[in-house]
Amino acid sequence: MNFRFGELFCGPGGLAFGAKSAGIKVNRRAYSISHAWATDYDKDTCATYRNNICPGSPKSVICSDIRKLHFKSLKKISGIDALAFGFPCNDYSMVGEQKGMDGIYGPLYAYGTEALKFFQPKFFVAENVGGLRNANDGKALDKILYELQQAGYIVTPHLYKFEQYGVPQARHRIIIIGIRSGININFYVPAPTHTTPVTCRAAIEKPLIPKDAPNNELTKQSQQVIDRLQFIKPGENAFTAALPEKLRLNVKGVKISQIYKRLDPDKPAYTVTGSGGGGTHVYHWQKNRALTNRERARLQTFPDSFIFSGSKESVRKQIGMAVPPLGVKIIFEAVLKSFAGIDYPKIENNIKNSSYDNQADSSQLILMEAPEEYVAC
Repeated sequence: MNFRFGELFCGPGGLAFGAKSAGIKVNRRAYSISHAWATDYDKDTCATYRNNICPGSPKSVICSDIRKLHFKSLKKISGIDALAFGFPCNDYSMVGEQKGMDGIYGPLYAYGTEALKFFQPKFFVAENVGGLRNANDGKALDKILYELQQAGYIVTPHLYKFEQYGVPQARHRIIIIGIRSGININFYVPAPTHTTPVTCRAAIEKPLIPKDAPNNELTKQSQQVIDRLQFIKPGENAFTAALPEKLRLNVKGVKISQIYKRLDPDKPAYTVTGSGGGGTHVYHWQKNRALTNRERARLQTFPDSFIFSGSKESVRKQIGMAVPPLGVKIIFEAVLKSFAGIDYPKIENNIKNSSYDNQADSSQLILMEAPEEYVAC
């Protein structure tokens, strides 16, 4: 049984790579997921997706702003059995202004619910940052879950801690699995697979990255940054290290813990991000430099054969906004096992569906005007 997979806000292909890698066999019957089509607004991102996920069908990746895209054009490419959408996280991220539904990007999830109504796939996977739980005093997530249910799906939301699933990074993301109502299938959250987390040292050094590996260019560090890093120990940042006064940051107010933070080689990495200014690039535990994009990709569980397109900064953004393929592979395989009727180790989901008390506007698709830059997370 093969599920044709369509994706909105596809990013560079973390979800898709995890989906393609998932597969099970039951009594000689195979259950798998294959690419049907994908769409994103960013040209470099789409090029990365085409080259790694579907090199034989490049036209199946549509580079378009979702607000200008007609679903009929996607349906002409292929019908789908599964839909994924890592809807933009800008307004839900703890790093941003947390405008939630009141922001420019917060309402973009609605294109996912409209796609569910249009394509009616057998299951869907939606992904966003953990900060979604607190947006609009918790009402944003309630609204989203309500609308996904109204679209005809039984939903199972859960905050996954990916370091518990073999990802060498403390990356916590809300994943919502939906099974179409009427299909006699029950999905349960797969139990963590790793009691001992994979360390960032193991991810980056085993095996060693070849010097000529793609996307492995070094960042040119200023002498001041090099001098500052010399005083920062593994696990410390620019505010917790004992820096000489001339190297201290002149920052008032909030002190972000990841600024010039070195990795602790014996622990998973802290969260890899796709944007940010000086001091946010993730720093090696021993060498006085930021990680290369290939090292960052290792922390995201992309294989070295997965080559990203675009400039170094564009690649950094793509890696930071991606979903770790290894983590979601486990989730996709749990979905396949559910359809195959196979039992698997499971845990109770840690996010409960709440009643949404403002249903009057729940079906309204909020359309934006001029395209703004948004990030799939």
